[in-house]
Amino acid sequence: MTRFSPFFLLGLLLCRPADAFDWTATSVGLSHSNHYAEPFNNKDVGKNIYSLTHANGYRYGSNFLNIDHLVSDSSDPAPSGSGARETYVVYRHLLDLSKLIGQPLRFGPIRSVGLTAGFDWNNKNDVGYASKKQMLVIGPTLMLDVPGFLNISLLVLEESNRPRSIADRYTYKTHPMLNLAWNIPLGNLGTLPVEFAGYANFIAAKGTNEFGSQTARETNIDMKLMVDAGRLAGRGSSPFKIGIGYQYWHNKFGNLPSTVGSTARTPYLRAEYHF
Repeated sequence: MTRFSPFFLLGLLLCRPADAFDWTATSVGLSHSNHYAEPFNNKDVGKNIYSLTHANGYRYGSNFLNIDHLVSDSSDPAPSGSGARETYVVYRHLLDLSKLIGQPLRFGPIRSVGLTAGFDWNNKNDVGYASKKQMLVIGPTLMLDVPGFLNISLLVLEESNRPRSIADRYTYKTHPMLNLAWNIPLGNLGTLPVEFAGYANFIAAKGTNEFGSQTARETNIDMKLMVDAGRLAGRGSSPFKIGIGYQYWHNKFGNLPSTVGSTARTPYLRAEYHF
């Protein structure tokens, strides 16, 4: 798989003139829990996850970029003995086919139809696996006609990795993923507007891994309820949001269900600043 730099793409997205986009949205965030799970680790792992998220829209579609920096406690150690550090990057481009052809593609509950392409990239320095993942994705997307957005994509994944214990990058069997991504306003809880956001990935097995073992089907659901912190404090609308989230990750990274730590059931706290 061709090597690429996600940070070069970040520069391209953020340095373009503002008038090149119809809209932009950027936020920084922090998530915390003491109940994350890692495969082959029988301990609960505490993590702080620092996030930078940027999205923008232009004439024919939209871009989405999220960079997470994950800081583990000593239950998920690095070779130095301190907690491991990981950077995980997700980029998606959604081409709206109705805008491209100049004709509406609306039917039933579907607002439009698109084509999604992008990549995942990560780098982790833990004492065990030390992931160096690269993954390309492409496939069709249905955009549902709801407040906010709800997109359903069927993506083909080409994934590779080069952990510490192997010399050459290993490419898994090409496999599909059903992806849902959403951010939907739920109305008011009392006087507080509540947003329901998240994603769900249902990933097929990817053949054998780099050690010759079979992989398993994977489910990763991450969802959060967020409220305006200023409104919560009775001071009017603000760019700060706080909330709670929950992650369910079964057969994490395609590990078999018999693997210790392969299922995460993680409640977490979340804070965001939008600008």
